[in-house]
Amino acid sequence: MSSTTHGQAPYYFVPSPSRHPVLTALGFFAMVVGASQWINGVTWGKWLLLAGFVWWLFVLFQWFSDSIRESEGGLYSRKVDIGYRWSMSWFIFSEVMFFGAFFTALWWGRAHSLPELASLDNALLWPDFKAVWPSTAAGATGSPAGTVEPFQTMGPFWLPTINTALLLTSGVTLTIAHHALLAGNRARCIAFMWFTVLLGVTFLFVQGYEYIHAYRDLNLKLSSGIYGTTFFMLTGFHGIHVFIGMLMLLFITLRLMRGHFTPKQHFGLEGAAWYWHFVDVVWLGLYILVYWM
Repeated sequence: MSSTTHGQAPYYFVPSPSRHPVLTALGFFAMVVGASQWINGVTWGKWLLLAGFVWWLFVLFQWFSDSIRESEGGLYSRKVDIGYRWSMSWFIFSEVMFFGAFFTALWWGRAHSLPELASLDNALLWPDFKAVWPSTAAGATGSPAGTVEPFQTMGPFWLPTINTALLLTSGVTLTIAHHALLAGNRARCIAFMWFTVLLGVTFLFVQGYEYIHAYRDLNLKLSSGIYGTTFFMLTGFHGIHVFIGMLMLLFITLRLMRGHFTPKQHFGLEGAAWYWHFVDVVWLGLYILVYWM
């Protein structure tokens, strides 16, 4: 491991081997297995999901603590800062590809799969199939065998629209907080960071209520044909990203309260802001393509 000389950061800090990546992977593995089993009705699935989530948070806390100690210890030079910026940029690019795959699935199902299944080539296989999106009208179902229960679609009013306002407002408060730090106004920065975190938490609660409304009142489930599948996959994964972004902003806010970051050295805040604005943009795509169209 590199060390500082006369209070100066090393040319490039090389950390010692870390246990955190493999421990994080174990937590994610437990969460994925638990979630898949829970969805399929296995009782212990939800407990494995919870255990993996708690383990993931525990490892994340340790990992963040190590990084903070390195940063505040003066080990990060300009080279490391550039590395972090490139890493965050490529990470967000990978997230663009991730959501792009689900948006493409939504488009492909509507523009290609439905018309193809309703064509003459498949008339003998599914004679009663009608290419209607979403497939909720009488006789217009993606499951002529009757395996998909009747359901109602989720419209844009009012819960999705409220969440849109919450996320757009959070983007504004985060930008104000960033400019306050650049101006050296730490108190104003902290106040608007807390506003941003609160807006993110409120978004998650509203989305949770939306899911309860979908299951209880609309009978809209993950098993509700391709509409239900794409709806919950897109909104669910986006909700996970909002939760992760909210945690990032929360940690940054707590660090600001401890006197970390300066107007010239604050990529932790910038990186979290990049991620949060990306989450905002994805939601706008969801709001238009999923709820309106």
